[in-house]
Amino acid sequence: MSISPMVLDELPDVMEIEAHSFPSPWSEESFRFELQDNPFASLFVVRPPGGRKVIGFASVWVLDQELKINIIAVHADWRTQGIGSCLLKYLLDFAAGQGCREASLEVRPSNEAAIRLYRSAGFVQVGSRRDYYPDTHEDALLMALDLRRRNAGNAPCLV
Repeated sequence: MSISPMVLDELPDVMEIEAHSFPSPWSEESFRFELQDNPFASLFVVRPPGGRKVIGFASVWVLDQELKINIIAVHADWRTQGIGSCLLKYLLDFAAGQGCREASLEVRPSNEAAIRLYRSAGFVQVGSRRDYYPDTHEDALLMALDLRRRNAGNAPCLV
């Protein structure tokens, strides 16, 4: 598995994963803005060994020593194989390298797989955002991880 910075040519693969992963997917224009104009944004893609097709991606912001995780998504055919965990580990290592002290995110309470993933990495719920998702009016769970207490370890992800 390889993880690398996202480029514009990968948007078709990313948009396909996005459309099948979220009830209110980001638009292509949103991704273009993040890639080209947002100085705080970093986007990454995952490919299988020797593969060209994107099978997962992430969007994060680095703001004032905080990593804000906006999106982590894995293609449906590749889920439950540890790719999300490896991508999350990569993002947390990236954050540490950027001098971040904390990582945070919002997640739908109904997204049990994502909540399990974040909890397994040490995230804890620190609050909620009422009526956060405009499509369903679902609240969001606000989760955070103190990166200063995290042991990044050197174990590679084996997928």
